[in-house]
Amino acid sequence: MKAHIQYTERLDGTLDPPSSKNYTTRYLLAAALAAGESIVHRPAVSDDAEAMIRGLQAYGAEIRPVPGDSALVIRGVGGRPQPPGVIDPGNAGAVLRLLMGLGALVPEVRFETRFHDSLGQRPHDDLLDALAQLGIAAESAQGRLPVTLRGGPVRGGAVRVNGHRSSQYLSALLFVAPLLPAGLQIQVCQGLVSAPLVRTTLDAMRQAGIQVEAAADLRYFAVPGGQAYRAGEYWVNGDYPSAAAILAAAAVTGGTVTVRRLFPDCQGERAVIQVLRDMGVELTYDGQQVQVHGHRGLRGIEFDGDTATDMVLAMLAVAAHATGQSRFYGIGNLRLKECDRIAVPVQELSRIGVDCAERGDEILVRGRPEGYPGGLELETHEDHRVAQMLAIVGLRCRLGLCLRHAETVGKSYPAFFSDLRALGARIELEQ
Repeated sequence: MKAHIQYTERLDGTLDPPSSKNYTTRYLLAAALAAGESIVHRPAVSDDAEAMIRGLQAYGAEIRPVPGDSALVIRGVGGRPQPPGVIDPGNAGAVLRLLMGLGALVPEVRFETRFHDSLGQRPHDDLLDALAQLGIAAESAQGRLPVTLRGGPVRGGAVRVNGHRSSQYLSALLFVAPLLPAGLQIQVCQGLVSAPLVRTTLDAMRQAGIQVEAAADLRYFAVPGGQAYRAGEYWVNGDYPSAAAILAAAAVTGGTVTVRRLFPDCQGERAVIQVLRDMGVELTYDGQQVQVHGHRGLRGIEFDGDTATDMVLAMLAVAAHATGQSRFYGIGNLRLKECDRIAVPVQELSRIGVDCAERGDEILVRGRPEGYPGGLELETHEDHRVAQMLAIVGLRCRLGLCLRHAETVGKSYPAFFSDLRALGARIELEQ
């Protein structure tokens, strides 16, 4: 699908964002590991959520929608997943890692993807190394998919995991830890990126009745074994990364846009509120919704994106329209996402005419408040965040932009383009 983004003077209106992708996948996993029935209210509707549902069903969980309601009922496996055979996680890296952790509970499982140039190129060896310490043997393509795990169920014990490339490996170990007879004592080595996502994991586990002892710096965890996930009800908040893209679009176009259902929780991308304020955007937040009221001139910022990686590309789009230089640092793990989210954004923004550059694991942007000529056809690289970033910039291109493979927004926000159009954006979709 192609998305033709046309110059848009202003956006106005109110909308609900998608539900949190990361809370949805974690609530579904906790519910699937419990005995009995759980309900997840307002789960995200996205490719990632579908990938998690398929994987959990392969492990034996029963998942069905509630007729006439935005909810899912999950009958869990009581901590005893069935051997799933082959699981295809689509292009969902975080889902893959969480499902790989359950490999410690079954004799064998194989993971394959048809997204060979995206998820198929992402490394998983840090998690495979940790599982090997527990007695799980792995066959892989040098740490990449396809991956076959053999050797479960395992007893547990002490394990070390690298946290310098992704926090997802740690989250995978945390979820499986309470179901092992000896639990896990997890030492995190070489730093930890994306710490808020670990806090999201801990939040979901504790809501399911799991006890976890965590060091304040999240570098050590003691999880007692022999625990059981408790069935229950979960309510999913709005997704701050998706909201950040809408708020960024509102910031660069002007107008008054309200995004509802944004409550305080562990999502690191809640930082979007303060970041936009620092960039000169006039906005209000009452603990339930954010309202953008325009700006009197955008200005560059310095932003450590480590704790809010999923909003960095949306903020690049704002920085492209700000006076002065913006510097985004602490974002090295963005190179290991659906695409290299440092090199690719710089490449595509530079084609538009944005003055930007990568410097090691940083991105530098010098904005142009008047916008850009546009008139180009650009590639999304099958990355939903890249597609969102380019769409935001396209709203201020005089000749617009055309985005190839725009359907990739479905990974996290299938209604992204329709929501923008509901606010007044001029966007045409071509199948």
